[in-house]
Amino acid sequence: VTLAEAYAIQSALGEGLPVKGYKLGLLSPAKQAQMGITEPVYGRIYSAMIHESPVRLDRLIQPRVEPELAAVLCAPLAPECTPGAAAAAIGGWFLGVDILDSVWNGYRFSAAEVVADNSSGGGFLLGARMIDCHPDGILRLYLNGTLRAEGDLQTLGNVYERLCWLATMTGGLREGQIIFFGSPATATPAEPGVLEVVGPDDDHLIARLEVE
Repeated sequence: VTLAEAYAIQSALGEGLPVKGYKLGLLSPAKQAQMGITEPVYGRIYSAMIHESPVRLDRLIQPRVEPELAAVLCAPLAPECTPGAAAAAIGGWFLGVDILDSVWNGYRFSAAEVVADNSSGGGFLLGARMIDCHPDGILRLYLNGTLRAEGDLQTLGNVYERLCWLATMTGGLREGQIIFFGSPATATPAEPGVLEVVGPDDDHLIARLEVE
């Protein structure tokens, strides 16, 4: 299928469910070139995908986790909006975790395949407190006290331009929606125990991952 058809499949799989927000993926030019595309991809977030601790890993197929920066919108954004309007629409920044999951064995897929599978969106964790964070600095993810992934938020590019692109692609964004801006770090396989994300100003998101 084409990429446009893959987005139609993604939409159809969530038909009737209100969209709580969106996630961005495949942000780096190198990854885009590898996948044969020239822009990022996005997936939809539904209410049931927002988790609180503890998170049940055995309800997922092959979960992986990524540290991310997320924002909650305090105003709607129309298609073709400006980066200034996008910046003004951000009501608050939060630490987040994208809990990846995939129907494709070993996460081996084409761009259209991953988009049709909701861009590997399995679930999401959102920090309990708003952080005073301009989108730069280092995010680190620990599992059971061991550093598993880290990356510089500058690799995400201009987050306001990303938000404008997303608003155009989706036909507009609504007040209250949550946007996950992608991860500056490599995904790591999830495992039971304590997950911790540490932000640039020593902000923390802590959650427990469990299996039955």
